[in-house]
Order: sequence, then C-alpha cells, then structure tokens
Amino acid sequence: MSKNFKPLYVQVAEKLTAQFKEGTSPIQKPIKENGLPAFVAPVNPITGKGYSALNAINLALKGHDDPRWMSADTASFNNYQVKEGSKGTLINFPKKNEIQAVRRPDGSKIKDDDGNTVTRTVEFDKVQNGKAFLFNATQIKDIPPLAEWLKATQRPGDLSPVEKAEKLIRDSGAVIVHGGEEAFYDKIKDEIHLPEIEQFDNDTRYYQAAIHQLAHWTGHESRLNRQMDGNLGSVKYAPEELRASIAAMLIGAELKIGHSFGQHPAYTGTWSKMLKDEPFEMSRAAADAQKIANKLLGREEKREIIQEATLNTSLSKGEEIPYNGTSYKVLDKKGRNFEMEKADTGEKFKLKPTDKLFGNLIDARNNPASQEMELTAEQTHKIGR
Repeated sequence: MSKNFKPLYVQVAEKLTAQFKEGTSPIQKPIKENGLPAFVAPVNPITGKGYSALNAINLALKGHDDPRWMSADTASFNNYQVKEGSKGTLINFPKKNEIQAVRRPDGSKIKDDDGNTVTRTVEFDKVQNGKAFLFNATQIKDIPPLAEWLKATQRPGDLSPVEKAEKLIRDSGAVIVHGGEEAFYDKIKDEIHLPEIEQFDNDTRYYQAAIHQLAHWTGHESRLNRQMDGNLGSVKYAPEELRASIAAMLIGAELKIGHSFGQHPAYTGTWSKMLKDEPFEMSRAAADAQKIANKLLGREEKREIIQEATLNTSLSKGEEIPYNGTSYKVLDKKGRNFEMEKADTGEKFKLKPTDKLFGNLIDARNNPASQEMELTAEQTHKIGR
C-alpha cells in the first residue's frame, strides 16, 4: 500500500513521456505486435458507458486487449470475482456529493434496527475529485468471454466503421478541399485540405487523416476556440497537435476505424519535454481532446461514468487553497496569469498556468484528501463492509 499517490495526470504524463521516447505509445503505434488496436475505448460492460479521455488513456496504457473495466464492488454485485493479487487502475471523476456514515459525538457509527450503518448524503460546496480503482476483465473471474460479450452487444444494421466515418465528416459541415500531396487544416480560410482518396493506401487511411484534420478544425474561434499559435510543425503548435492526436485516437476507437499518427513523429520530443516540465498539461490536453471528440461525435459531455459536473481547472480571485503545510490566496487575475500570496510568509508572486505549482494547487483544491493509496483486489473488497 503506497501513500502520497501521484495525481492521475502525473501518472499518465510520466507513462506517455517514457513511451514517446521509445516510440511505443498508442498515439505513435496504433497497432500492437499481435495485430490488435493499441487503443480501444474502455467501457463498463454492465452500464455500457465509457470513460473520459484522461481515464481512458490511463486504462489503455495498461495494454489489455479486453476493453471491459469495472470496480471490485461492481464485479462482486454481478457475481464475478477479482483475481487475488490483482491491482486496480486509478480513474478520477468529478464528485458533487458523498455518502457518509452517521456518527455519534464520540465518533461511533449509528446502526438501525437491522444492524446496518445509517448513512446520509453530504453535498459539497465545490466539486471534488473523486477516485476509484478499476479492474480489467482479464483480472476478473467468471466474467463472460470477450467474444461472447461483443456478440451480445452487436446491433443489427449497425453502420460499418467507414460508413460511420463518412457520416461524422458529413455531419460536421466542414469545408474539405481535395487535391495536393498534404493533409492539413488552414485556420485562416477555415478549410481542411486532403489528398484525393485514391492517393491513400486504402479508404481507412483517408478517413483517419480526415478525422485528424477535423479535430484541428474544431479549434476555430467559431467552434471550440482553442489557442492554435504557431505554424504546422513548430514548437508553438505542438500542444494543439497533441490535442488533435488524442482526439483522433478517441474518435477512431469509438468508430472502430482506428487512427494514424501521420507524418508528425518530430512532435514527440516536444511533447515529452512539455509533459516533463508541466505534467498538468496532460490534464488540459485530455480535457480539450474530450471536448473535440464530443463535438464531432455529436454528444453532450456526459460520457463519464458517475459524472455530474466538470472539474474546475482554473483559479478564482479571492480563493484560498491549503497546500504543502501552508495556504495560497488568489489576489487577482490579469490575463492568463494570477497574482498570489503565500499565507505563512506574506510573499506575493505571479503564477502562470504553465507553472508546476499551478497544477499542484488545482489538484489540492479539487482533491482535499492528499493521502491516497494503491488498492489491491483484496483491499478493495474490504471497502464498505
């Protein structure tokens, strides 16, 4: 059991950084050695719901071929059992309330006539960072085989991956200009440029390229209005390229058409440095990628299991955040930067969203409980008993 558990965005940033250097990340290497997709959309097989981008990436980095994930409690409730010694994988979700035991003044729990603990639902003033540990189907006994589950979830008359991609492109309303040798998005003209479909190795490659450029297309000021500074291939453009690559991976998994990294391997070095210097950028990139995927897939941002609200990833004037034995007060916000004061020393300083302290304060504010633990299957089963 390890305490002081690293925040999820730090874990994902570190794993991806290591894989970027090795060239083995699911973004760079869409197909595994066994021929299966490197990234599949993780899903709870009981509810049929998926997981938001940061959680989905963390689950996928475990390398399982089976996309089914659930908590130990969910497994137990459905007469499955987590295999002994299995370790859970962390996910985060926004939490507005919590069920707590009703206690007496001395701290003991109040029981009802049947001996069950009396509970109450406590609403939080601010959305907090909920945590859960999930287990893959390969870690669970008695769960139906994947092939059997996939057959049961197939719907008659469902569109093929290519047909789904065609519909997504058509529904977007984007202007697509065919011709030339390169695939790119012209943010000035608000046009996507693609080579003719015959110039690609196959139809799938064409639609993968189109989806990637559609991800960039969503950044226009009339749509999601992202910062898209710099020219294609530049260091300034690298954050946008990371968002589009993650979004294309999410959408490709959803449509079952996969994704292609394209001709941008030079970005991985910049991404590695960016995530090493500022791990919280992983959280921002994943959140933006989720917005891109939601927009292009035509759905509201309600995909996350148990999700009721979006976590606040910025600071507000007047806010005080306890962190690392002291407290930090937000005195003012000027542009994208913040004027801060450290309570114990009265020191005033400026804080940028790219500073490491910014991410630490956001995490401390959203997740007041700083002591976390890694749960094994046995420990998870004990929760709630």
